[in-house]
Amino acid sequence: MRIGLVGLGRIGAFHARTLLALDTVDELLVTDSVPAATAALVAELGVSAAASPADLLTAELDGVVIASSTSTHPQLLLAFVEAGIPAFCEKPVAGNLADAIEVRNKTAHIDVPVQIGFPRRFDPDMARARDDLQSGRLGKLHTLRSTTLDPAPPPAAYILSSGGIFRDCAIHDFDTVRWVTGREVIEVYAVGSSRIVDYIAEAHDADTATSLLTLDDGSIAVISNARRNGRGHDVRLELLGTDDSVAAGLDQTLPLRSANPSVPFPTGPPSVFFMDRFAEAFRRELAMFTEVAGGSAPSPCTVEDGVEASRVAEACARSWQEHRPVGLDEIDRG
Repeated sequence: MRIGLVGLGRIGAFHARTLLALDTVDELLVTDSVPAATAALVAELGVSAAASPADLLTAELDGVVIASSTSTHPQLLLAFVEAGIPAFCEKPVAGNLADAIEVRNKTAHIDVPVQIGFPRRFDPDMARARDDLQSGRLGKLHTLRSTTLDPAPPPAAYILSSGGIFRDCAIHDFDTVRWVTGREVIEVYAVGSSRIVDYIAEAHDADTATSLLTLDDGSIAVISNARRNGRGHDVRLELLGTDDSVAAGLDQTLPLRSANPSVPFPTGPPSVFFMDRFAEAFRRELAMFTEVAGGSAPSPCTVEDGVEASRVAEACARSWQEHRPVGLDEIDRG
């Protein structure tokens, strides 16, 4: 397959290496708004360069991966889909809900597949935990806990354009809740604090947040997020049911230690970055995209899924700002 890649920052360069390792990818064409970034990756990996995304539109691609800044997602995604090129787009669909809804509405009647990048759907342990729930082995789910604790905060410039901790970080957890349970969120209550990272406080954002989600079947999800977790990158999913309970992320790389000195677990080095925590998930995610682009599989994460995760994020941001529960019926569905 001939795949294009737009955006060669941290995640884009990582995707380039992942794509090249796939048996299904024969050629990779890359471009970035910073020509030096393109030149560096071409020199390192021997991939082909395109001067701009516009050049990729006429490059006879089998698919394109959009890993550029969030603000560019709507324009690029629409351009490639309208050109008939299957597209993988990193989350979120857009920097704000209105733009995400517009993308959904414009692509809904175009028969070109789109996959939104939520890699936790491809984490093997999370998939197994989901299977345990969906099979009935856990009984009735009474509590779901999803945790994302980053080891270090993003740069100040990124924070200013990220949309905030709910739209940028917790959105992964919101998508996980919908995917794992197959249920919709009907109400949220969120709190946040800004006492760890000065420049996050100055941006009027939170560096630590907790969201309480009520699902349409009455089950409850607790989402915990933090921008600075000293022991490492902690991402867990815990499903607690009436018959059994299961956790994903509870392995030897867990960045947590027991207060009981007789408990050695975990014994391995903690995960320190999302790229080592989710390396296999990213590989599976992009491998699936080649199947989607080739027409042999439906999209596992649609634009509609991206919009719904953004709606939950919007509700949580509003709840935090207004200090009240927010129903999802208050958030635009478009």
